[in-house]
Amino acid sequence: MTQEDVKKQIDKAKEQMTKAVDFLEDSIAHIRAGKADVRVLDNVMVDYYGSQMSLSQVSNVTVPDARTIKIQPWEKKMFDVISKAIMVSNLGFNPTNNGEAIIISVPPLTEERRRDLVKQAKQEGENAKIIIRNVRKDSNEAFKKMKKDGLAEDLAKDAEDSMQKLTDSYINKIDELIKKKEADIMVV
Repeated sequence: MTQEDVKKQIDKAKEQMTKAVDFLEDSIAHIRAGKADVRVLDNVMVDYYGSQMSLSQVSNVTVPDARTIKIQPWEKKMFDVISKAIMVSNLGFNPTNNGEAIIISVPPLTEERRRDLVKQAKQEGENAKIIIRNVRKDSNEAFKKMKKDGLAEDLAKDAEDSMQKLTDSYINKIDELIKKKEADIMVV
């Protein structure tokens, strides 16, 4: 076992941790804050000639102001299909059709709903931290196995220290993301 094997393991762990943080960013982006954001509609699927497509594939979705989402279908006959898909998506939106576009007025969140959304964001953050810690645990086990297979003890110790520093940095990134999302949700 060489230092190159240790580096490969650390790089692999870094890649897995980055994926966990990226997934967290995507997950909390879908948590609705008090203002309009097109990403809350990312999971809305529309029946388009018998196949399920995302809303962005059949229309243009924009945010003209902080409380409004505007959806312009590319085909007029999609108005009702899109409105129905938004209603059944259970996002709490009531779309209106003005003949040219579907307008969603984003209602302000109640204090209780804001607290629930903060809890949801914190839970997503905790799940990401668990993934990060599991990556650290797997890497440390790999280092111990490398040590048994002939890796110098000081290299194994250095590798575990590097893994802890990497873990701490990713945990801090997660904390920052959650703090930022919490502030975003709690702004009235």
